[in-house]
Amino acid sequence: MALQIPLTMKAVQVVDFNQPYVLADVDVPTNLASGDLLVKVAVASYCHTDGMVQAGVFGTTLPCTASHEGSGTVVSVGRNVRAFQPGDRVMIGLPTHPCGICADCLGPETQRQYCRHVRGHIGIHLDGCFAQYVRLDSRFTTRLPESVSFLDAAPLACAGRTAWRAVQLAALRPGQWLAIVGAGGGLGHLAVQFARKQGLRVVGIDVRDEALELVCEMGADAVLDARLGIEAVVKAVRRTVGVDGDHADDDDDDDDADGVDATITLSDAPTAAALGCAVTRMHGTMVQVAQPQDVCIPFRELVFRDVRVRGSLLSSAGESDAMVGFIAEHGLSVRTSLFHGLDKIHELVELVHGGKMQGKPVIIVDQEQVENDSS
Repeated sequence: MALQIPLTMKAVQVVDFNQPYVLADVDVPTNLASGDLLVKVAVASYCHTDGMVQAGVFGTTLPCTASHEGSGTVVSVGRNVRAFQPGDRVMIGLPTHPCGICADCLGPETQRQYCRHVRGHIGIHLDGCFAQYVRLDSRFTTRLPESVSFLDAAPLACAGRTAWRAVQLAALRPGQWLAIVGAGGGLGHLAVQFARKQGLRVVGIDVRDEALELVCEMGADAVLDARLGIEAVVKAVRRTVGVDGDHADDDDDDDDADGVDATITLSDAPTAAALGCAVTRMHGTMVQVAQPQDVCIPFRELVFRDVRVRGSLLSSAGESDAMVGFIAEHGLSVRTSLFHGLDKIHELVELVHGGKMQGKPVIIVDQEQVENDSS
């Protein structure tokens, strides 16, 4: 028997910029384009970017349903969808309606998410996952293996995809050193695990006690407190790498002393990018993921030390498939703070801004799907 789809649903929306979320009754988006899916949301997650949407950074047309991280079950498909069918368990895709003809759409798989002509992104420009149903594009959506739960998959939709691609862009071999600035956050604790499970040695850097504790739990080889200041952290990184490295250098004042082979910067603190470059060895790579208004790096890091900076955004569909396949094989611990029901959104936001959070805050939208998932 086909599932009866209601006409209206509950949704958490941004109605005015810099104002609290509003829980509203809205229409279920049943008017699917040819490549679209309608998904009954099981779990939705809050991301740092959601705060940027609330602040108007992306010029979102309001009202807009929040959250671009979600998981659930397909209940309806567009007429040209062949890869999915009702009943499939999925992790939502963010971009919608790529042009299909630009260099990124036609280019290598690792660039397809960069199409500049997409209609928009779920939860940023278009209605998102803090709702009972969400409409999304099948081309960026990922089918979930049975071993990956709805609870884990929701945060992976953005945080996981972003952390996974950043680790791949670091392009390191097993045994090499990777530093992660902001290692104890929602993205960071996933990046630590992706790196460790690929044989990399990890230096986790953060500023909050709760974050540093989580970095330890996730298995980082070294954990450093950025509150010590850039100079002290750089010296500590050089000592850490020098313990096992082939280029140990006892002169902490030598600007050419080795650092880590690559760094991922996940913190948007004003000095985070500079720190990320400073702890990286000469000719190494710093992958910038955080999105402050300005990324500030001293010229000496770029010119005199030839640290190469790369930006990274989400994952393509192929990279996302590779991520969930990797997780199914190797496992992953997704640290979450659970809230039951969309009406708990204000409690979630209070936790986010309280400074004590570990991992990702998530809302269980449909308890029945979650219970069936674990049975």
